Amino acid sequence: MSIFEAVVLGLIQGLTEFLPVSSSAHLRVFAAFFGWSDPGAAFTAVSQIGTELAVVVYFRKRVWAIISVWCGSLVNRNLRGDVNARMGWYIILATIPIGVLGLLFEDQIDGVFRDLRLIALSLILFGLLLGAVDHFARKQNELEDLTLGRGLTFGLFQTLALIPGVSRSGATITGGRLLGFTRPAAAEFAFLLAMPAVFASGLYKMLDIGGNEYAGWGATIVGTLVAFVIGYVVIAWLMRFITTHSFMPFVYYRIALGVLIIVLVTTGVLSPQGGAGVG
Repeated sequence: MSIFEAVVLGLIQGLTEFLPVSSSAHLRVFAAFFGWSDPGAAFTAVSQIGTELAVVVYFRKRVWAIISVWCGSLVNRNLRGDVNARMGWYIILATIPIGVLGLLFEDQIDGVFRDLRLIALSLILFGLLLGAVDHFARKQNELEDLTLGRGLTFGLFQTLALIPGVSRSGATITGGRLLGFTRPAAAEFAFLLAMPAVFASGLYKMLDIGGNEYAGWGATIVGTLVAFVIGYVVIAWLMRFITTHSFMPFVYYRIALGVLIIVLVTTGVLSPQGGAGVG
C-alpha cells in the first residue's frame, strides 16, 4: 500500500467511523472502485485505533470520570451507585458479546463478510432499520437512566458491526434509540462502548500487519494518524448536529450507496471481491 492510498483510506476512516454509514464498507468500496487491493481487516482494525483515540480526547472528562470512579468504587461502596461507576461495569460487560463473536467468526469477517453484495445489502437493510427506529422511538432517556439490561442491549446491537456495511455506531445507536435514549445520549454511549472492543481488535490485528497483508506498517501508521485528526473533527460536528437533526440524511445516503454498489456489481463494473489480489 502506498502512502497516498493510506492517506485516502485514513481520511475515509476518519470521515465515516462515527457517522452511521459504516467505515469498513467505505474502505472496502473505495479500494475496489479505484482498483486497489482490499486494505484488509487488519488495516481497518488498526486504523480504527486512531478514531477511538479521537473519542478519548473528545470525551476526556467522561472517560476520566468513568475510569476514576469505577476504580474507586472497587474499594468504596458509596461510589457504586454513581452513574460513572455503573457505566464502567456496563461497558466491560457489554463488550463481551462482540469479543466472543469476533473471535468465533474471525475467518468469516476477514473473508466472506467482505463481499460487496453483502456490504450493499447491509447498508440498505440496516439503514432502513435505523430510520424506522429513529423516527418512532421515545426520546426521554439519558445516560443516568442506564441499567445493566440496557447496557447489555447496547452491547448486543454492537455485535452487528462485525458485518461490514452495518456500521458500529449505526448499530449501537439504533439499539440505544430503540431503548428510548435521546440521540446525543445514544451516540455518546455508543462511542464509549466501542473503545474496549476497537482497541482490543486493533492491538490484536497488529500481529497481522506486514505479513501477507497488503498494508505495511508505514502505511498503517499514516492512515491511523489521519483517521485520528479527521475523526475528532467529525465527532465534534456530529454531536452538535444530532441535537437538532434526525439520522435520516444518513439513512438516505446508506440506501443510495447500497443501490449504487449493487448496480456496479451487477453491471460488472465491480466484482463482488473487487480489489482483492490487485497489486
